[in-house]
Amino acid sequence: MIAALLVVAALTALALGTAAAPPALAQVHQIALPAPGACPVDARFKKHDFRAMWIASVANVDWPSRPGLPAAQQQAELRSWLDLAVKNNFNAVVLQVRPAADAFWPSQFEPWSTWLTGKQGQDPGYDPLAFAVDEAHKRNLALHAWFNPYRVSMNGKLSRLAPSHPARAHPEWIVRKDGKLYYNPGIPEVREFVTNAIMDAVTRYDIDGVHFDDYFYPYPGSGRPFRDRKAFAAHGGSYASKADWRRANIDALIEGLHDRINAVKPWVHFGVSPFAVWRNSGTDASGSETRAGIQTYDDLYADTRLWVREGWIDYVAPQIYWTRGFKIARYGTIARWWASEVNAAAAAGHRVGLFIGEATYRAGTRGDPAWRKRQELSRHLLETSTIPEVLGNIYFSAKDVRADRRGTTTALVNRWYTRPAILPSIGDDPGAVPQEVRDVSRSDRTLRWTGADPAATSYAIYRVPGTSPGPCDLADARNLVASVRRTGDAMTWSDAGAGTGDVTYVVTAVDRNGHESAGVTSV
Repeated sequence: MIAALLVVAALTALALGTAAAPPALAQVHQIALPAPGACPVDARFKKHDFRAMWIASVANVDWPSRPGLPAAQQQAELRSWLDLAVKNNFNAVVLQVRPAADAFWPSQFEPWSTWLTGKQGQDPGYDPLAFAVDEAHKRNLALHAWFNPYRVSMNGKLSRLAPSHPARAHPEWIVRKDGKLYYNPGIPEVREFVTNAIMDAVTRYDIDGVHFDDYFYPYPGSGRPFRDRKAFAAHGGSYASKADWRRANIDALIEGLHDRINAVKPWVHFGVSPFAVWRNSGTDASGSETRAGIQTYDDLYADTRLWVREGWIDYVAPQIYWTRGFKIARYGTIARWWASEVNAAAAAGHRVGLFIGEATYRAGTRGDPAWRKRQELSRHLLETSTIPEVLGNIYFSAKDVRADRRGTTTALVNRWYTRPAILPSIGDDPGAVPQEVRDVSRSDRTLRWTGADPAATSYAIYRVPGTSPGPCDLADARNLVASVRRTGDAMTWSDAGAGTGDVTYVVTAVDRNGHESAGVTSV
C-alpha cells in the first residue's frame, strides 16, 4: 500500500514538473517479508512460536491459590501469573475455566466453581473469565480457555454438588469410578449438554482458543470398569465392540465442537493436549516406537491421530512428559512421530499446529537424574529445533515455571526466549495478511503510527542496527524487540532498552492467527 502511494506520488509530481514526492511520504519505506527459506535464520530466535503455560484451577493447583479469597486478591494473583508469562517472553496462557462441570464465568448451564469460593454455586463477586481475557489481552497474551469435558466431581457423592447442578437433575448421566463422578460420554444428551456449556463461553467471551487436556474416558486407575453397559445397550447400535463405540462417542464430541466453534468464531483455535502416546508400535505398526503403559486409543478411547488427520482440531500438544533418554518413551521419538502425523494432515489440506507439552513440574526435582539437570528443558527445545513441524511449547504448570527449580526456567528462557515471538499461523482458515501500518513517525526512540485494519490485533516492532534494513532483518526474531496489543487506530511505543548508535525501527501489523504484514519504517 505505502509503496503504491509513493509510486503514484512520484508519477504525479513528474507530470506537474514538481519535486519527486510529498515530504510526508518521502521518509517512509516498506520492507517485504522474506519468502520462507530465502534468508538464514537462527533457531534461538524463532519468530513464530507458541509459548504458553497451563494455569490450573482444579484443586487450586495454580489459581486461585486457595478457595474463598477476596475478589481483589484473586485478581492480583492472576495478574501475577500473566506478568510471569510476559517476563518469560511467553505469548499465551492456557487457563482452566471448567475444571469439573462447573464454571469460572456466570454460565447459563453450570454453577460457579467450588475452587473460587469454596462453595459450588456461590458468586465470587466478579466475572473471572472476563477479567482474565481483558488482562491477558492488555499484555498481548493469547488466552486459551481450558475445559474438562466429562469430569463432574473430584469426590463420588452427588449430594455434595450444588443443588442447581445439572447432574443432580440427571443422575442417569453419571458414572462413578475410583471415587470420582463423570458424565457418561455414551449418552447423546450428555454430549450435547457439554458442547452447549463450552459454547456458552465461546460465544460470550473474546477467548483465543478452546483447550482440552488428556481426560476423556477416565484413566484405568484401579482397574475397576467404567460402568456404561446400559448406555452401550441403548446407543451402541451396530458397533462391533464397546471400545469402538466409546471411541466413536469421543470422536463425535471433538468433531461436533470443532464445527460449532467454526460456525460462530472460526478464528478461535480448538486444541487438545493428549497423553503423548497414541499407540505403541508393538500394538499397531503405525504407532510410535515406544513401550508406554497407557495408549490413548486403547485406554482413554481417544483416537487423537484421527482428529489430527481429519482436521477436527487446530493444534495438538502431546504431553511428552519424559526425558530424551527415557528408553520406554523417548522425548524425540514421540515428537517426530507427531510431526509425521501433522505432515499427513497437511497433505490432506489441514494445517494442524504441533506444540509440545512440557513437564516443568518434573524439572529440577529429585528422582530421575536427567530431570535434576539444569538444562533438561532447554535441551528439549534443542531437540525439536531440528523438527520444523514443532511450532511451540506449553509448560505444566504455572507454579513450576515460577519455582524455577535448579534454574531450569532461567536456563530455558536465556537460551530460547530472549526475544518476543509472534503466534504461529495454524488451522484450516488461513485468513488474510493484514494491511501494513501507515503514517509512521519517529522522535528519538518513540514511534507513532496508524493501523486502521481491524484484522490487526497487535504490532511487531523490530529494531535493526544501521539505517538500511532489508527483508532478511525480519526473517527471525533477532531484531524483534516488542509485540504490542492494538488499542486503537493511533499507536505510540517508546523503546526503553535501546542503546547508542544508529538503529532503524520497522513496524508490522499482525492478526490473531500470526499473519504478518509487510514492514514499514521511518528513518
